[in-house]
Amino acid sequence: MAFLVHDLPTTPVFVRKEFLYDHQKGHGELTPGYWISVKSIRSRALYFETLLTDYGALYDKLPISAFVWKEDYTDELPLDHLQLWDCFDYHLTVIRKPILSRCKFFAKNKKLYSGDYLFTIDNCHADNNLTNCCVSELDQEHKSFNVIKLDNGQFAIQPNNRVLFQDASLIPSDLGVPDFKVCTQNYQVENGDKWSVGHTDDWQYKAKEE
Repeated sequence: MAFLVHDLPTTPVFVRKEFLYDHQKGHGELTPGYWISVKSIRSRALYFETLLTDYGALYDKLPISAFVWKEDYTDELPLDHLQLWDCFDYHLTVIRKPILSRCKFFAKNKKLYSGDYLFTIDNCHADNNLTNCCVSELDQEHKSFNVIKLDNGQFAIQPNNRVLFQDASLIPSDLGVPDFKVCTQNYQVENGDKWSVGHTDDWQYKAKEE
């Protein structure tokens, strides 16, 4: 679990140059680069650091809306459609979930957008010496950040409950409609009062009831 910053899988991108000039110029222009790291600051959008190969420069703290993966991108979605939730905490991890590939997500404009799953960013509160003022470990509030390379040329960051995944072998074309409820349970295995091994130091221990 990293604090504040985590490295990223090598991903080629184009940066929209108006983001490099504080939106004062560069509109409609792109420059190539590679994602280097991602930053998680509570209550802000995820911030990406990029190696700008035409300049040999590292540019930090750009949101997902600053990036496209092809020059002829279309159907531009704003930041609050591309990333639905702000970061939940300063501690983060990045993983590539197995099996997942093609997918589509349901945007705020009530349209479905297809793309390829890349990797997932997730938050937690890792330091018990600091007061937990976040919601990353509240089961009913926690969300994962699935990064998706959209067919329209943009990237999106979406939680599990806004994404449907596709797999020609595992998932049928005629899908059921998810009607699940949010998990509000905290599942534990050591909270019962009828099973304890505190009475023994034997290596192959048994509870008294056993």
